[in-house]
Amino acid sequence: MTAAVGRRERTKAANRDAILAAARAVFGELGYGAASVRHIVRRTDLAAGTFYNYFPDKESIFRALVAETGAEARRRVRAARRAARSPRAFVEDAYRAYFEFIAEDPERAAFLARNAGAIRAMFDESERPAGTDELAEDLRDAIARGEMPPVDVDYCAGAMIAVGLELGERLIRRDPPDIEGATRFASGLFLPA
Repeated sequence: MTAAVGRRERTKAANRDAILAAARAVFGELGYGAASVRHIVRRTDLAAGTFYNYFPDKESIFRALVAETGAEARRRVRAARRAARSPRAFVEDAYRAYFEFIAEDPERAAFLARNAGAIRAMFDESERPAGTDELAEDLRDAIARGEMPPVDVDYCAGAMIAVGLELGERLIRRDPPDIEGATRFASGLFLPA
């Protein structure tokens, strides 16, 4: 019985991953407004009804993709900030980690570029506050350790997140994406010359 349960769980995970991958591709090609559940299912080898075992509708799978993308971006950025040992590294390495993440996978970049408005609407209610709160916490910790100069943490975290999101949207529309240029520009806004 344990082997059957293990196989069933692997199948469920594989089905969910296939649906998410198909949805990312469809949303990247068609955009949220034009995409449908039918478009997503057609990109998989699964029966149409299987989609609804995992997601109740198009919005829920879109939200899952935004949450998954946001969580991984925050994880990478936070790791870069926590490894930093200078104000310059704290700012530059975090921006670079974010810009690299959104540009490294063409399918992810297409998903983000094609759906910026829809993502912004959903991101502002969930992912953006999470990222801002994490940055504020990391700023407070770095200031307490003497690794960052004192700043208004609330203003600084909000501004840094806003700059990263806006430049990130512009970065993924460039061909090729200029990660170092975006990193220098964003960092220059927050670091002394």
